[in-house]
Amino acid sequence: MDKVPVGIAPKGEIVHVVIVGCGRVGSSLARNLLEEGHTVSVVDRKKSAFERLGVGFKGETFAGIGFDRDLLVQAGIERAEAVAAVTNGDNSNILVARVARETFGIEHVVARIYDPRRAAIYQRLGIATVAPALWTTERVLRRLVPNEAAVEWIDPSAKVSLVERTLGRPWAGHQASELERDGMRLVAVSRLGSAMLPHDQLVVQEGDVVYLAVAHDAISILDQHTAAPSSGHGH
Repeated sequence: MDKVPVGIAPKGEIVHVVIVGCGRVGSSLARNLLEEGHTVSVVDRKKSAFERLGVGFKGETFAGIGFDRDLLVQAGIERAEAVAAVTNGDNSNILVARVARETFGIEHVVARIYDPRRAAIYQRLGIATVAPALWTTERVLRRLVPNEAAVEWIDPSAKVSLVERTLGRPWAGHQASELERDGMRLVAVSRLGSAMLPHDQLVVQEGDVVYLAVAHDAISILDQHTAAPSSGHGH
């Protein structure tokens, strides 16, 4: 199932969220938000879609076109902190996202986009996107070819990426801090399936999976840098 981020407010703060699309993702997202104590309005073209929300759903539901401004006002978009556009159509989701951002000034807007190329375009325009096909492809590829490079996240301006790399034998015994250089910061290390934050005494083991925040200008040297430490000796 596609996962849409819901971290939209500091812990304990209740916000109103408008969700357009009541498929598997939209209905699951609505229930999760309600469980966290937020208020939710769900919009879908078909009334029958609301059956996915289950008996006792405490949010509001509105049948109609998701990018209809009047309908969005009825759904509470003027007091909303966030909007999720998760219908089955890219065009509808982009229209909803643009209306939410440009007409109502909603800061937290997420659109599900099936076409990875279009997702990248809108990401650079400041609209957060979730591209299920790209997400799935990368993870299947990583399991088929474990050493394949993976990009976990790219910021909307495309200036910083979060990348995953698996370290080989040359890194064994070296300080994890050696992975850092200009344009690269070590964010986390995963060892035998357990993740940890880096610390000054952390020593690399063969097979460690590291997550690095990398500036765009440093991407070209990333693979060379993570292939082996520049010092050439272990500890």
